[in-house]
Amino acid sequence: MKVLDRLVSYVKVDTQSSEESGTHPSTEKQFVLARQLERELRELGADDVRLSEHCYVYARIPSNLSAEENMHTPTLGLIAHMDTSPSASGKDVKPRVIKSYDGSPIPLGHGAILDPGIFPQLLSAKGDDLLVTDGSTLLGADDKAGVAEIMQCIEELLSQPERRHGEICIAFTPDEEIGSGADFFDLAGFGAEVAYTVDGGTLGGIEYENFNAASAVLTIHGVNVHPGSAKDKMLNALLIAMEFNALLPPCTPANTEGYEGFFHLMSMKGDESLAELRYIIRDHDREKFEEKKRQFQSAADRLNEKYRSGGAALEAKLTDSYYNMKEKLEPYPYLIDCAKEAFRSCGVKPETLPIRGGTDGAKLSFMGLPCPNLSTGGENYHGIYEYLNINSMEKMVEVLKKLTEEMIGRK
Repeated sequence: MKVLDRLVSYVKVDTQSSEESGTHPSTEKQFVLARQLERELRELGADDVRLSEHCYVYARIPSNLSAEENMHTPTLGLIAHMDTSPSASGKDVKPRVIKSYDGSPIPLGHGAILDPGIFPQLLSAKGDDLLVTDGSTLLGADDKAGVAEIMQCIEELLSQPERRHGEICIAFTPDEEIGSGADFFDLAGFGAEVAYTVDGGTLGGIEYENFNAASAVLTIHGVNVHPGSAKDKMLNALLIAMEFNALLPPCTPANTEGYEGFFHLMSMKGDESLAELRYIIRDHDREKFEEKKRQFQSAADRLNEKYRSGGAALEAKLTDSYYNMKEKLEPYPYLIDCAKEAFRSCGVKPETLPIRGGTDGAKLSFMGLPCPNLSTGGENYHGIYEYLNINSMEKMVEVLKKLTEEMIGRK
């Protein structure tokens, strides 16, 4: 099977996760793809294939090295996630191939246009084949492209026994998009000493610095009175919500980049009596991250002080999600060196970039499994303008195979 065929098969399975369910996995439909991958791994001849009750798929590819070489080669893990973002629909995905992209705007459907004037990165794919959406759903290359690339790598390694590699452990996780992908990860059973997530973007990307991350929920209890007699009595929870947001620093995702952190208002709902605001807070620098959390709490405290006597109340709940994995990867520079060499050997210029997001690897690194992130070839994740460079995806299969060779003797 070709890697593109794998990806098309996977994106047609709705695996959207949910922040609301409180279950693990957050949606039962993630098991549909998990069972498909479990079956495919068995058909490929992988060892120790299993699907856990929490929707984690595990498998192992035995080493074909000598006993002496194995002593000096770390057991390598390759990890990708099966779920797609709650930010856009993942149901009835209808992927479409654009052959030899010519650099012009691409009509997707439903009135949506993938325009290089808005998404200039698109121009770097000129001449390549692309996989795009129909304008009504996300594509799901995040991270089913990573899943497909790992599966294709495994198929080719098992069918090419002359290619030397150490032991390889495979894991496909649920709920990464809601920050829970590592929560029930069987680290001991997985068996890897080091690993990579394949969950990045533009080809050549190597990521080992990610955001420190927190979620924040602000609940506002207002005082509702008939508008005709509300003078000096009504405290409208919605207006207080607007006032709260205005107290936060103006660093939002739309005006930050690189190492700059942000506050991101994800949802806002309510009425005069009760309002709820959901945010995420991000920063690469731990001290700045902690300061942003203090600013959030301080804004809530300030408005509580202002409106408490009138009967209104604000409650801020902040929960840390994950931390910057850089400190956990610094003792393992060979992981970055191996990835760079694998890219170069395949004719790709490697680039190390800070992740403006997070991966399962961030949590896994803090759990004791050092785990940087590699590119997939996808772009514009979490929305209808998501697309994948097919040539980059095919190249990533080569890179992963080369990476398994680069690990030989690195222990």
